[in-house]
Amino acid sequence: MNASNKESAAAIELQAILDAQRSAFRREGPVALATRVDRLDRCIALLVDNKEAICEAVSDDFGCRSKYVTLMTDIMNSVGSLKFVKKNLKKWMKPEKRSPFIPMNFLGARAQVHYQPKGVIGIMTPWNVPINMIFSPLADVLGAGNRAMIKPSEFTPQTGELMKELFARYFEESEIAVVTGGPQVGAAFSALQLDHIIFTGATSIGLLVMQAAAKNLVPVTLELGGKSPVIVSEDCDIQLAAERIISGKAMNGGQLCVSPDYCFVPQSRLEAFIRRCKEVIAEQFPTVQDNPDFVACINERHFQRVKTYIEDASEHGTRVIPLCNQGDEFSAPEQHKIALHLLVDPADELACMQDEIFGAVLNIKTYENLDSVLDFINARERPLALYYFGRDKQEQSRVISETISGGVSVNTIAMHVACDDMPFGGVGHSGMGNYRGRDGFRTFSHARSVYQEGFVDLAKLAGTLPPYGEKVAKMLDSQIKK
Repeated sequence: MNASNKESAAAIELQAILDAQRSAFRREGPVALATRVDRLDRCIALLVDNKEAICEAVSDDFGCRSKYVTLMTDIMNSVGSLKFVKKNLKKWMKPEKRSPFIPMNFLGARAQVHYQPKGVIGIMTPWNVPINMIFSPLADVLGAGNRAMIKPSEFTPQTGELMKELFARYFEESEIAVVTGGPQVGAAFSALQLDHIIFTGATSIGLLVMQAAAKNLVPVTLELGGKSPVIVSEDCDIQLAAERIISGKAMNGGQLCVSPDYCFVPQSRLEAFIRRCKEVIAEQFPTVQDNPDFVACINERHFQRVKTYIEDASEHGTRVIPLCNQGDEFSAPEQHKIALHLLVDPADELACMQDEIFGAVLNIKTYENLDSVLDFINARERPLALYYFGRDKQEQSRVISETISGGVSVNTIAMHVACDDMPFGGVGHSGMGNYRGRDGFRTFSHARSVYQEGFVDLAKLAGTLPPYGEKVAKMLDSQIKK
């Protein structure tokens, strides 16, 4: 079967699932709080009851991924998001009071916003955090009263198949359905007339998803990534900054959308920063290649891609610092594991400074003054995350106000993402829209304005109905003025 036939077959199957979910959604009518909570509880039970199987499937897909990394980044964070939505849902579901216009606010009129479920939401997930990227948006989707169709990444096939099996065990297909497959299935999925699509992944694929969704006027939320910068201030605790930056960079082998990509370090503090990076890695990962705690690249293709960044930088005279023992830098391609490397002052035209790294490489750029740092960041596409390390509140305020990014963490890495009560999302090439908590509830709800007239007929009272005369003229003069 050729690619076109595969996509057609996938489209037929997906459309049948969508039709079943939409019919069930219409039959159900208003989605009760108890129903939403029950679905959230079943998600929590799915994760807790099957955590060992989930860790095993994810590790098999990566080749080497510590179960503790999966328990922390995937399962614990997912359970936390589900519980946060469950705790706050009753409050979020209440109609929101707004202010009717003057004078109707004094004459009995009422204005409210009702948040109603949209219907069936499509969730397209990446491979790097394959469980959390399902359940983090799903918590908001279910909290808002919707049903969901989920398309996991084909790069984590065992995890995807396990999710398909587990969701079928805990949910009816008319509530939540998981569909697996490659690019043809993904293309068919993004072309469905869903009520909303959230896609997490590469910008290049996000463009295709948006194009397909636009044909059906399907709204999209895109969480894409980019090159997230770090600014290390002259006055910061360099030991603490290096520890937190390198710990954050090493998490998941650098394969996080909010992973630090390039780091500005004052020229005068460069060597102290490098020394501390070496110490931190030696403490956390005494070895790399035989260490189950250090996460491998997802596959051989990504291994070769990241390795090429390092080799290319070295060939162009960049100072390359492997944070490992000699001989521990690279595994064989089939094990696809790379020790964390620092690339010091790479030329801007090199691939490592052009592409999103998404692996165990941290670019280090030295600087003399903050103006040049801000100019450099602002000349590039807007990143998903920005990090600042320092004690100078005035400088911190300047960095935040004079740059634009999806989110910011100060004196830490990625913790803004862990906060369920803040929106998470990108801006520009790093994405559009956001989700998490109340903001996610609103993203996946239709905000419906409901105005109820008061006990006075304002149109007649103000003389705004034809035939027009002196009365409406006076009213207009009273309102149209400085």
